[in-house]
Amino acid sequence: MRHRIAILGHPDGWYVRDLRRASDQEVIEVVSFSDLSVQLDGKRKAQVESNLAMGQDSPSATPSRRVLGGEDGVYDSILVRTMPLGSLEQIIFRMNALHAILRSGTQVFNPPRCLEIAIDKWLTLDLLQAADLPTPRTYCCQTRSEAMIAFEKLGRDCVVKPIFGGEGRGLIRVNDPEIAWRVFGAIEQIAGVLYLQEFLAHPGYDLRLLVIGDEVFSVKRHALDDWRTNVSRGGKATPHIPTDIQRDLALRASQIVGGSIVGVDILPTIDGRMLLLEVNAVPGWRGTAQALDVDIARKILDHIGTCST
Repeated sequence: MRHRIAILGHPDGWYVRDLRRASDQEVIEVVSFSDLSVQLDGKRKAQVESNLAMGQDSPSATPSRRVLGGEDGVYDSILVRTMPLGSLEQIIFRMNALHAILRSGTQVFNPPRCLEIAIDKWLTLDLLQAADLPTPRTYCCQTRSEAMIAFEKLGRDCVVKPIFGGEGRGLIRVNDPEIAWRVFGAIEQIAGVLYLQEFLAHPGYDLRLLVIGDEVFSVKRHALDDWRTNVSRGGKATPHIPTDIQRDLALRASQIVGGSIVGVDILPTIDGRMLLLEVNAVPGWRGTAQALDVDIARKILDHIGTCST
């Protein structure tokens, strides 16, 4: 019987297309995160449904319904490739729906608790540090006055990051008190959380270690005229053979967040430290696959299939 996988993602996205290209004995369908619904009939476990996601070229028609989890579920595994923007209620409901799918016996990659941890940069670092893994000095607060105190403690040079977010979006380096005052005030005005991390001088690159089960695929991400190294921002990925220490850090980080398909960002600093920056529970692999000439999509599908047997 062919393995049936539902991808919670965009039907026209590059990663969905890459997974479809790499599929062999898998049936892959894309379902809509925003159309998730849950039924409770008082007699059995929750049944979770969603519409099939329709691509841009799909005709306008009544969407087909699919059961993702429950007694009538048609999928062996669910792969989460996105988390659309929404209200607090919508986001919490979507995570609860994933928990219901997991309880029904359908595999979820990565599990909802992993997503909840990794989406939150502060929670991720807190758990990594609690496990004695090396992390940067980081402050998280809610007011400009507290942020200014943290700014001084960080030597008046820090990176302000959105607590939720990725691909280097929204990162600001602040090393001037006047600019810090304005930036922190703007974030406080919109009821944001202030996440400040020490600025770390690095040799012009960081490391992205992609963990798939017990395999680790690593690249250096070189900055191009910027201190940010994200490939999505123009950084260049080149092959890297991880040291035993780097590999161990990546595998331990993946275990701590509870995921088996994660991207772990490690920054070597010019003063000789090796620090964990964050863990991505919905990691991209385009740059890694190209740099290493490895079919990462096939590796992911093989991992999902192995976990189901």
